[in-house]
Amino acid sequence: MTTIQGIMIDPVQRKQFTGEIEIENGKIKDVREVSTKVPDQYIMPGFVDSHIHIESSMLIPSEFARLAVRHGTVATVSDPHEIANVCGIEGVEYMIENGNKVPLKFNFGAPSCVPANPFETAGAELDVDAVESLLKRDDILYLAEMMNWPGVLNDDPDVLAKIAAAKKLGKPVDGHAPGLKGEAAQKYANAGISTDHECFTIEEARDKLKAGMIIAIREGSAAKNYKALIPLLAEAPDKILFCSDDKHPDDLVVGHINLLAARSLKLGHNLFDTLRACSVNTVNHYGLNVGLLQPGDPADFVVVDDLDAMHVTQTWIDGVCVYKDGSVLFDDVDSTRINNFSKSTFTPGDFAFKTGSESSTIEMPAIVPEDGELMTGKSMEQLAVKDGQVLADPDRDILKVTVVNRYKKAKPAVGFIKNFGLKDGAIASSVAHDCHNIIAVGTSDEQLSEVVNLVMEAEGGVAVVNQDLQKVLALPVGGIMSDRPGDEVGAEYQKLTHMAKEMGSTLNSPFMTISFMALLVIPSLKMSDLGLFDGDKFEFLYRTES
Repeated sequence: MTTIQGIMIDPVQRKQFTGEIEIENGKIKDVREVSTKVPDQYIMPGFVDSHIHIESSMLIPSEFARLAVRHGTVATVSDPHEIANVCGIEGVEYMIENGNKVPLKFNFGAPSCVPANPFETAGAELDVDAVESLLKRDDILYLAEMMNWPGVLNDDPDVLAKIAAAKKLGKPVDGHAPGLKGEAAQKYANAGISTDHECFTIEEARDKLKAGMIIAIREGSAAKNYKALIPLLAEAPDKILFCSDDKHPDDLVVGHINLLAARSLKLGHNLFDTLRACSVNTVNHYGLNVGLLQPGDPADFVVVDDLDAMHVTQTWIDGVCVYKDGSVLFDDVDSTRINNFSKSTFTPGDFAFKTGSESSTIEMPAIVPEDGELMTGKSMEQLAVKDGQVLADPDRDILKVTVVNRYKKAKPAVGFIKNFGLKDGAIASSVAHDCHNIIAVGTSDEQLSEVVNLVMEAEGGVAVVNQDLQKVLALPVGGIMSDRPGDEVGAEYQKLTHMAKEMGSTLNSPFMTISFMALLVIPSLKMSDLGLFDGDKFEFLYRTES
């Protein structure tokens, strides 16, 4: 029997009181008020990330856990979509097996869209039968984000069959429908889709709430929608969740859902509403086996010494203290590696953009990234043509962007990107949603070939090259994760980010930003390994010639 005292913060009963918890066999036996003096600390349910791709932390689940518990995270709702696009069901099983080796409660879903669309090359495919087989497993709790919203709206039989399989088994269906409003949002919700984390305006989110959906407010490393959406916490407190979606390792070192809790309190939001968004609403919606500080619950909770800052001093999972005063209290685990990479070598000539135009200039579309958003703009630019090739214009901050097939030898797709900021050099990443081919941005074809070859040789990673150096952070697990300690990966990733900024990038998170330049299901203009894609019309503007 273990007893812990402090100031209890109970968001379920909406009560704050001086009390103690009695723990027995991993469960909360009792929570009671006491009249004696207690330690100057606050005890509350542990934090739950309502939607995250663990792979985007660039860490395997067991290493992710060692960082997350420091910030009071006891559980996640984890979509293994990224590893599934690389390695299929074997990748999903890898995530579950590795996650089971540590105390943090990873709640995995069945990826619904692998590949997310037919306009790029993935490493695997999960058809209706494969998705249904995953959903029948006890360790798969929901159908992960239905990214193919056009398929829902157009009654695609395969899409509807996957949703029907989840509904038949009584498992929730997550959404992904950026910008959808009005009748379209209502039809999407009526199909059985219960959540959405892609809202980027409050009007859109209110429309989806009206349609009956739950809104997950996302604040990740690249997509930051908290500021736009947080008024909803006061408007619909029982329908709001907090999530990060994609959290890069350097950011995870700093904090997790606890930062959103502190930020909400600073804005004056109700303590209990805030904590419900951090845990209660997610646990209830998905039916998670995660405690909420009630008698009979699993003893999952955190101890905080500064309520305003949400500074966590202890994290408890199933009645065991897994983090205390700066120390993680569970062992490292042995991990295997899984990957799907076909190494190829490229020359500068492979990144030439050839045209049949005999004019000295040509008008070309350019992707325009938005800092802190997954959405991109489109700009039509006049570019010079020399010897039959369209040239980038670094002086006007119009650079080349390329996506290179990692699964087989193929001609790179090449396009143009504006306002990325690089003055000299190139950066590349094999963390490129959703299919995780290699994406790179650079000021010259020579540097593009160098940086792509670095990632190829490492069989996955993020890399920087310029006239003076070459540096790569290898990601040998699926080409998207490292099995090294999270602090090391975070520090190395931060160095690469700093290097990219020293080379001129003005983006807050340049590597996260380029990783989403290949995310075709988010408008407006994106790059596939097969060509330049219009995410509004769901069609290619041009395809790469083989």
